[in-house]
Amino acid sequence: MAERPEQARGWGLLGELSAEFTGTMILILFGTGAVAQVVGVSLGAHDSIAWAWGFGVTFGVYVAARLSGGHLNPAVTVALAVFKGFPWRKVAPYALAQTSGAFVAALLVRWNYTEILAKFDPGHTIKSQAVFSTLPGNGAFPVSELGALRDQVIGTAILVLLVFAVTDVLNDPPRANLGPFIVGLIVVAIGMAFGVNAGYAINPARDFGPRLASYLTGYHHAWRDQYGNLYFWVPIVGPLLGCLVGGAVYKFLIGNFLVKGGVQEVGRAPAPESG
Repeated sequence: MAERPEQARGWGLLGELSAEFTGTMILILFGTGAVAQVVGVSLGAHDSIAWAWGFGVTFGVYVAARLSGGHLNPAVTVALAVFKGFPWRKVAPYALAQTSGAFVAALLVRWNYTEILAKFDPGHTIKSQAVFSTLPGNGAFPVSELGALRDQVIGTAILVLLVFAVTDVLNDPPRANLGPFIVGLIVVAIGMAFGVNAGYAINPARDFGPRLASYLTGYHHAWRDQYGNLYFWVPIVGPLLGCLVGGAVYKFLIGNFLVKGGVQEVGRAPAPESG
């Protein structure tokens, strides 16, 4: 989840979009697959879902990072355009590739778990909709749309702030190509701490692509929540607002105090002596 590596620029936009499509597909395969097991046959629990989403992010970023930077999330792409100079002309194509990858992955999970979902929820109702898309209060607790929107703003702000922190070469980023693993841990932590109010979509592509796939395969109520209200906009608008908040917090509280070549000496933890 960073700007596209300098070495990969020779591949062109097609390679970048292919990477974003494939990386996001990997993310959704692991995430929705884990939810399908938990919802359909009670194999696992909330923690296994959180870890699966985190591993999905890690593996997806490793797949895509060389060609595209491994954004896998339109909110991350927008934040990079606003705060890090990522080209605006690529924002919409990246978002489309990410959403398409999520859509295809959800179709594969829907197909693979056809028998289990049909047994668990023959009418393909709200009961199993959470396999593919998020709901306020995870479909079980009394959380309003505005409450879910607030949650998505906060969760995505945390995501973007921390992604900026671990990918900023002027800060102290992870070495030995551990960045994608750390970003995956960020998603696990968000799921464990901010998972109940809105299912921690924190990614418009992650929610809209699978929501569309479920709608086209029998979940005719997919655009609404358990109260019958139109809900699909919440995990789109919330992350797009939250990414701006998180990026601004990092920029003004951390980034502006970093200088070319390292951190300002005041308050800096000394680097270990060589030799």
